[in-house]
Parts: sequence; C-alpha cells; structure tokens
Amino acid sequence: MGVTVGATLVAGGADVTWASAGRSAATRRRAEAAGLRDVGSLDALVGGADTIVSVCPPDAASLVLEAVLALGFRGSYLDANAIAPERACSMAERAEAAGARFVDGGIVGPPATTHGTTWLHLSGPEARTLLGHFGAGPLAANVVSDRVGDASALKMCYASFTKGSTALLAAQLATARVFGVQAALEAQWERDEPGSAERARERVRRVTAKAWRFEGEMHEIAATFAAAGLPEGFHQAAAGVYARLARFKDDTERPALEAVLDALAAEP
Repeated sequence: MGVTVGATLVAGGADVTWASAGRSAATRRRAEAAGLRDVGSLDALVGGADTIVSVCPPDAASLVLEAVLALGFRGSYLDANAIAPERACSMAERAEAAGARFVDGGIVGPPATTHGTTWLHLSGPEARTLLGHFGAGPLAANVVSDRVGDASALKMCYASFTKGSTALLAAQLATARVFGVQAALEAQWERDEPGSAERARERVRRVTAKAWRFEGEMHEIAATFAAAGLPEGFHQAAAGVYARLARFKDDTERPALEAVLDALAAEP
C-alpha cells in the first residue's frame, strides 16, 4: 500500500523519498518502479522531509511516530494506518506536543493502479493542506472533517465489515469442514446465490498473505466498537482467526483452501 501512496505523490510532482535500511529486495523493487528516491536511513529521511506519511502495520504506528519525533521532525505527519480513533487522537497530542502537525488518515481499498478504486480519507485541522498532494496518480483522496479521529473512525467502520466478514467466512468453512458438512454448506450458499461458494473460497485463500497484519487491525476495530459502547467480542474473535493464519505470511503462492481450513481448526 505504501507504493500506491508514494506513486500518487510522485504523480502530483512531489519529491518522494524512502529509507531502504532493513527492507526487503521486493520492497526495493516496488519503490524503484514507483519512482521513489532512496535516502538509505530513517535519519536521512526525517532530516530532508517537510511531510512524512506513515503506512505500516497498526501495531507499529505509535512506534514509527515516536522514532520520527525522536529525530527532531517538526513538519506535517500523516498517519495513514488502520488504528482506532482514540489512538489517533493520542498520537496527535504527542506529535503536537513535540511541535509536529498531525493529520489523521485511513485507506480504504486494495493497492491501487487505477484512480478511484482506493481512497485515502483525511481528517484534522491540517488535512486540507495535504489534500492537494494527492490530486494525481492511482490513489484518490478526500477530507472527512477537521477533527482528528474521524478518518480513522471511517476506516475502522468500513473494515469492520470487509475484513470482519472474511474472518467469519473462514471460520464458517473451517467449522463446516470439521463437522463434515462443508459440501452441504457450499451447496446451500449456491442455492441462495449462484457463485457465492466459489467467491467465499477465494476470499478465504486470498486473505492469508495479509492475515498477520489484519490481526492487529481487528483489535483496533474492537477498541473502536468498545469506545462507541458496542460489543467488541466479534472483532476480538476475528483477530483470533487471523492469528491462526499468520503462518502463511511468507508463502509465495496462495495456499490451498484445505491447508487454510486445517490451520484454522488446529490448536493454537
């Protein structure tokens, strides 16, 4: 997803840098293809940037901010990670106390190659100052409000269904497999909506590559629901589903459905 953001900024005329230290060869190839300029280290990146965009697993969002602030960054900081709105507000307070300007962001959709298929939602007093940087390239952008937390809340509510329902489908299929009724369940899905069984199977197989990231996102969604006074248990359970699929992180090919369902049904 970081390449989608970077490519959009490059298309808008920005000089976009990144730090390759500790990153994989595949990441380097994607960055080069998108026209991002490698400055090697985080220290060099922070020292030469007036705006920083953070796109990382939700568990690392606060750590990345702290690392950037510790290096003396005092510019605009866009956190575009899948975090709960309360955490976004807490991070904004920390950034502003250090002299940086915080913008809340949430990305909805897959890594994009076509404009309008994936959206970056922004919020906070400084959101409109960054909007113009995202006027070209594959990623579309929108300002939700001038209140930090609103972009994150939108992201959490959206992903609560898209990724939450995929976790539920995976759990359904795994449970049906354990009880020996998977074929019967899929047959009933087909009666309800032709093609739905195959779509469900593919969703469950496709999600494995990013399950390790989605576990943390489900915890963030649960925290968002709890802050709104709603039950958090569904997405805590979804986090457990994705935790059992984290073993597929480094698989270069999409695993067979049977392997995915066996992993879900195995003792953690």
